[in-house]
Amino acid sequence: MSEAAIPLGVPQRTNPVSVLAQGAAALRNAVFPVIAVFFGSGSRSYSVLLALGIGALVILVGTLASYIRWQRFTYSVGEQDIRVESGVFSRAARSVPYERIQDVSLEQALIPRLFGLVEVRFETGAGGKDEMKLAYLKESEGEALRELVRAQKDEVDQVVTGPEADSDAGDAAAPATAPAEVLFAMGPKRLVTFGLFEFSLAVFAVLGGALQYLDSFLGIEVWDPDLWMEWLAGPGDWIAQLGPVAQALGAVAGLIGLLFVGSVTGLARTVLRDWGFVLERTAKGFRRRRGLLTRTDVVMPVHRVQGYDIATGFLRRRFGWHGLRFVSLAQDAGGASHDVAPFAQLDELAPIVAAAGFDMPPAELEWQRGSTANRNVGIAIDGLLPGLIGLVVLWLALGSSIEELDGKWGFALIPFGVALFLVLRQAFLWRFARNAIDRTQIYRRSGWLAPATAVANRVKLQSVEIAQGPIAKICGYATLHLGLAGGSFAIPGIPLERAKALRSSVLSSIATTDFSQLTED
Repeated sequence: MSEAAIPLGVPQRTNPVSVLAQGAAALRNAVFPVIAVFFGSGSRSYSVLLALGIGALVILVGTLASYIRWQRFTYSVGEQDIRVESGVFSRAARSVPYERIQDVSLEQALIPRLFGLVEVRFETGAGGKDEMKLAYLKESEGEALRELVRAQKDEVDQVVTGPEADSDAGDAAAPATAPAEVLFAMGPKRLVTFGLFEFSLAVFAVLGGALQYLDSFLGIEVWDPDLWMEWLAGPGDWIAQLGPVAQALGAVAGLIGLLFVGSVTGLARTVLRDWGFVLERTAKGFRRRRGLLTRTDVVMPVHRVQGYDIATGFLRRRFGWHGLRFVSLAQDAGGASHDVAPFAQLDELAPIVAAAGFDMPPAELEWQRGSTANRNVGIAIDGLLPGLIGLVVLWLALGSSIEELDGKWGFALIPFGVALFLVLRQAFLWRFARNAIDRTQIYRRSGWLAPATAVANRVKLQSVEIAQGPIAKICGYATLHLGLAGGSFAIPGIPLERAKALRSSVLSSIATTDFSQLTED
């Protein structure tokens, strides 16, 4: 389908097959009523028929409601904006100017994907309910609409700011027929390896929530301690007779089982989210596709990349695995950062970073630590509360008689131990919180078990602010807040003179840059 097939200013409906897709989605709404009717009916002779009848009624009502909403929903693509009208009894019209649209993405959930449909999302940068979407269009229609909206947006931007003023022109001027370059992809083997590092125990939270319904359906109070003591009384006596060696082996087996469940859960979640992960450099920018049940297709123009983050974990860093995210003006799954290479080696990240117009952190960077005064204040704050609790417990123990003193000293050691741990942790992590700056970029590094590095372009920063609280003013340190469109970038607890020097360097880069001459590669 070509862009010319979408007439400007003419109201259009979404694809009529979307009624069936939304009706099929009503099956989810029918599951709970069917279960409730089946277990709640007094007679087993007709409970199945009654439950199926209720389920069919829910699906029928849901499909009918979807059809009515589809009939009353229209959208039109104009020269200055895109307009949506909806509502059954009361009509609502919403118009979004093209200059407010950050990006247009396509998403395919499982059921719409079976019908060959996509959901078109218009990212406005506001996030949440303010985002506009069309559910659903054919895949070819969604692709054509995305290209048409971007073309209209480019025309509006050039009229408002001039053909040389907006860096969007760099992406728009790229030849539309240029072949896509695959920058990063994850095959099944890489995906399985990634999933094994994504350990998760979320399945136990789901099981805990499901167990709460057993009381309603089976009359079992899962959280009754007496019930568990009764169930474990027999096995407990049997385990006690096995001896310490068998008990230790049983504990090891339980731990292995826990690790197995966590690994399988993390693997399943990773496969569902990142199956078929492909990042391409196209004429329109970075195109990322991923997902098994829900397939997403996001295109992010190069000029919208404001910065990037490189992070790793405690185990994966030992094997050289890192994750790369771009900080963008558009939203990605509710956040400002887009996963562009979630599981890669450092040499695989360098071409992606270069394609976005950034540089990897050079080895000769002069990293600076934060203020020692900030470290000392953090140590005092972290250890203050548990230390006071320990002193109170110790004072109460000293006020007891000799007969009552037995055992109370140990309680005082617990908060003191917590205070010591927090103090040592704060002093240790301070050594790994560093910052640096070079001719074009500013850097922030933090973390020891899971180190992360944030990088921002000095020219793309919107503002620079030095913030000091009462304690910081007395001790001579500050937090440097850098205005990064689409995200946040702060360097906390650095000496005041260092903060002023960084602010001066960033402001000089912004002041000496002629933004009307900026173009995309």
